[in-house]
Amino acid sequence: MNLAVKIKNFQLRTPIVCASGTFGYGEELKGLVNFKNIGAVTTKTITINSREGNPPPRIYETEYGVMNSIGLENPGLSGFLAEKLPRLLKLPVKPLVSVGGFSQEDYEQIVKALETKEEIEAIEVNLSCPNIKMKKMFSQDSEATYNLVKSLRAITKKTFIVKITPEVSDITEIAKAAQSAGADAISLVNTFFALGINIETKKPYLGSVYGGYSSRAIKPLALYKVWQVYKNVTIPLIAGGGIETANDAIEFFLAGATAISIGTINLVYPDRATDILKGLKDYMKRKKIKDINELKGGMVS
Repeated sequence: MNLAVKIKNFQLRTPIVCASGTFGYGEELKGLVNFKNIGAVTTKTITINSREGNPPPRIYETEYGVMNSIGLENPGLSGFLAEKLPRLLKLPVKPLVSVGGFSQEDYEQIVKALETKEEIEAIEVNLSCPNIKMKKMFSQDSEATYNLVKSLRAITKKTFIVKITPEVSDITEIAKAAQSAGADAISLVNTFFALGINIETKKPYLGSVYGGYSSRAIKPLALYKVWQVYKNVTIPLIAGGGIETANDAIEFFLAGATAISIGTINLVYPDRATDILKGLKDYMKRKKIKDINELKGGMVS
């Protein structure tokens, strides 16, 4: 039974990726997680300079999901390279380094620095964070996405993954722009914009007013976006949005995912990847499937 997947030269022993922002830098969960069941751990998004993030409260749990507005809190590029990366590389799991920025120059500077690190095999360029004050995210504009991805593709030979937002009128146009510019894979979906208001104080629950909505409530929305993109691009998809169980993961594979990304559930059950992997094996055995890659895009319609 084969559970390995490959994204360009980035070989994953399992198709499970832990999403950025939900797993720290990996080392925080030592002793709580069986890393052998995870294909890759995506770091918190790294920016040029260190960031304290948005004002609190930064997270609010609703009846059906979670709103967050962390604001890319991170130690900055130099802090990551000096402190976080050496510890991450000691873990028995592959790192996927998430990169963020506020300009093309920001992204270029970080990718150039990471390109010199042979131990880093893959980069995820985050063009989709809803928690930073920008007029428009890069991945809300197909031309901006194309131009940025093309410039970064020229800088790096590493496996190059582009993370895009679902908050657009046509997500396929953004995905096609990223593919045309040289992306090796698309990561989707990030969170959806969300707002919650305390009716007693009349104030928003989040310190930054609005944030990103995640967890099981967004799964049907995310599945639809993944299915749309799968029909319009030929590069692999790392897909997620509300995945909590093996059954959830299987739906995403059938919709077109090569690998699946688990996020919010990690905050409650850090080792959920182990349960999901077991469920995938049970399903494949029951359906007499020898290779996880056989499931990709297998929805019958």
